[in-house]
Amino acid sequence: MTMKNRPLSRRGFFAAGAGAAAGVTLAAPPVIAQGNTTWRMQTHWPTGNWYYEEVFVRYCNRITEATGGELTVEPYAPESLVPTMEVLNATRRGLLESAFTYPAYWIGRVPAASHLNGHIGTWMRHEEMDIFYYEMGGIEPIRAAYAEQGIHQVGPVSYSGLTLWANRPLRTAADFQGWPVRSTGAAGLVLARMGAAPVSIPGGELYQALQTGVVDGAHWGSTSTAWGMNFQEVCNYIVEPDLVGHLNGEVFVNQQAWDGVGDDIRAVVTEVTRATSAEAAAHFLYRDFLFKEEFVNDFGGELTQLDDEAMAALTTASLEVVDEFSAQDPEHSGRLGEMLNEFLRTLGKI
Repeated sequence: MTMKNRPLSRRGFFAAGAGAAAGVTLAAPPVIAQGNTTWRMQTHWPTGNWYYEEVFVRYCNRITEATGGELTVEPYAPESLVPTMEVLNATRRGLLESAFTYPAYWIGRVPAASHLNGHIGTWMRHEEMDIFYYEMGGIEPIRAAYAEQGIHQVGPVSYSGLTLWANRPLRTAADFQGWPVRSTGAAGLVLARMGAAPVSIPGGELYQALQTGVVDGAHWGSTSTAWGMNFQEVCNYIVEPDLVGHLNGEVFVNQQAWDGVGDDIRAVVTEVTRATSAEAAAHFLYRDFLFKEEFVNDFGGELTQLDDEAMAALTTASLEVVDEFSAQDPEHSGRLGEMLNEFLRTLGKI
């Protein structure tokens, strides 16, 4: 399967992207003199990726500007203060005040984080995701679970979808058998149920692992987030559709740091986080379309389509994983599992 859109040159796209990035940089809030409170916020996004500045740094600056500098949020690159996999514990202990990171890293410790990350076969649009978290109240048990870790969960930030990249064409459920894929979190558990062989590989080692065949595929957020990791250079296929329409990152804050600012500051952080999620969803999704064109036109890649049987099998496996989390954590994940099933019935997906 190939896209029928007009050809788009890499040079033309990156020239346009550079102009857009420059516009974002010029429009970004200025650095404001440090106010009464400073939060150090570390991310897991590598600094070389386009979205590090355009989404993460801009998010920090927006809070600083919106509070008039009363709360200054300082952005930090991955590993700059603490190792990425220690961010939750470091924030709990107050070694960091806050983080802009990835819930899948903590599901062994906070099973409810899987529901924040997003489950395969659930929401496909940002509005659907908002229904689950904010209309049905799914964010509340998630926050309660994080509170037990001494952390306030501010909320999700959408990275657009979960895109599978591969070096074999995946079209049927049988094609997953024995597939060595880099995966994390609930997605890895689902792929294992499909017969794949998921392995955990740090982001910094992933390009080489794909290049040398240590793994035969991977996911790193959406098409556009994986593009920043140069997957287009070492993968031949993008699997469609995305397995989740909107995969989420998260923002969380040490509970004492959260309690140490006023209601007005907390409201600003909460609202800027929710607004950033909506904006980032569109930001990533638009680039997903452009990068898929680029992948086909300039890299000779192919978009393959999963058939209906494979999609149904993925949804079934995903809900089985949800049940596993519910059994591990009846208080929080159990409630979330019931809510998710109600949500899917309401949308006619099960």
